[in-house]
Amino acid sequence: MRYLNEHEWRLASRFLFLSMALTVIKHDLEKMNQLSPFKINEPYIALLKKIEKNATEERRTLRKEMYKEKIQVVSLDKNDSFTSYLFTCKGKEEKRNYFNPAIRKKVEVILEELMANALVSTAQEKVKL
Repeated sequence: MRYLNEHEWRLASRFLFLSMALTVIKHDLEKMNQLSPFKINEPYIALLKKIEKNATEERRTLRKEMYKEKIQVVSLDKNDSFTSYLFTCKGKEEKRNYFNPAIRKKVEVILEELMANALVSTAQEKVKL
């Protein structure tokens, strides 16, 4: 049964998947610094850092809004196929099960969105110079 309204649901799920995307970004940055897979790594590292900064700022904003509305997201359990999360809001609880490949796809979409935004803002900064 659904207890969270649309706004609460969007807020909590965006926070959840954005947090996962940040984990992926941090992992990729670490790998880029260790392995140096490209001849010129600096532009890629700069892009990843900008993406990380923008994602962190968005997550901070989401966290503040979730705190105001008393929304929490807690990981319950995980197996090979599914991961369960408990969403609580103003004393109401809702458990959701996500198919792991669906989680991956949602995180991928967020990463693409963050990359596009970072590239646009970088291009705008270069035009100003």
